[in-house]
Amino acid sequence: MYVPSADRYSAMPYRRTGRSGLLLPALSLGLWHNFGGDRNPEDQGRILRRAFDLGITHFDLANNYGPPPGSAEITMGRALKTDFAHLRDEIVISTKAGYGMWDGPYGEWGSRKYLRSSLDQSLTRLGLDYVDIFYSHRPDPGTPLEETMGALDTAVRQGKALYAGISNYSPEQTREAARILRELGTPLLIHQPRYSMLDRRPEEEGLLSALDELGTGSIAYSPLEQGILSDRYLRGIPEGSRAAGSSPFLTPDAVTPELVRRLGALDQVAKERGQTLAQLALAWVLRGGRVTSAVVGASSVAQLESSVGAVANLEFGDEELARIEEILTAV
Repeated sequence: MYVPSADRYSAMPYRRTGRSGLLLPALSLGLWHNFGGDRNPEDQGRILRRAFDLGITHFDLANNYGPPPGSAEITMGRALKTDFAHLRDEIVISTKAGYGMWDGPYGEWGSRKYLRSSLDQSLTRLGLDYVDIFYSHRPDPGTPLEETMGALDTAVRQGKALYAGISNYSPEQTREAARILRELGTPLLIHQPRYSMLDRRPEEEGLLSALDELGTGSIAYSPLEQGILSDRYLRGIPEGSRAAGSSPFLTPDAVTPELVRRLGALDQVAKERGQTLAQLALAWVLRGGRVTSAVVGASSVAQLESSVGAVANLEFGDEELARIEEILTAV
């Protein structure tokens, strides 16, 4: 039987999620890319166990994570049945529904039928009676927001989820979703936006300000921009990388000479802080405590350990922030 580290809570910071009572680790483990049926289960188990030993108590999933879709939840379900069977109450499991999952008109978006069916399927794959957080993964332009939020409220009332969340909603949609949920009696716990040094729309479009006003937490996904904010691209596009063509989410034209120059300048800041570029990028997203948690992926234990090293230095001086801002905004 897996015996977790006795000092697993000694180094990881935990942050309150909005005005709720739920604390989340500053870094959460996302199971998007590396926990599908195409990967070695033993490697996956080692990463999950090491994450928990390092204080990562939150595992972030969605119905379509894999590949193939659904297999990441099966991977997590296997770990919950074996390694973590005696630790469920120390773990936060989240899942989402919104993107295409099965054929036909009821297999995606935000209808009550789809969300409730998807959650039931997710619980089966995970081997759980409930998840801690259930998200609407994206807004549905063809479904009234009242219906989508009503489905989240029902999931909470039925005990199939403890909290409701949304992802990829605009500031205006977020305010309206929060209003509907509040009137139903189920607060909006958390929003999961894409946010990084290279994608600052949550700041620029007012989403973070809206969440501050609402008392809603936030958890950033893609804080490393698909790995761009790491040392892999400091000298251009390496063979076998996502930008070299191995991922549909990162194309070669994204890594421009100007971007490589900026990465080099940021890497110098990171070195002066005693961090890697990836650690700097994670610390920047978490700066000031405004973001509750950042989701990191990991294809190996070493990569995971390196990411978690970011929490050793989450503080920035005014001069550091100004220097980073100059690098990011220079024309």
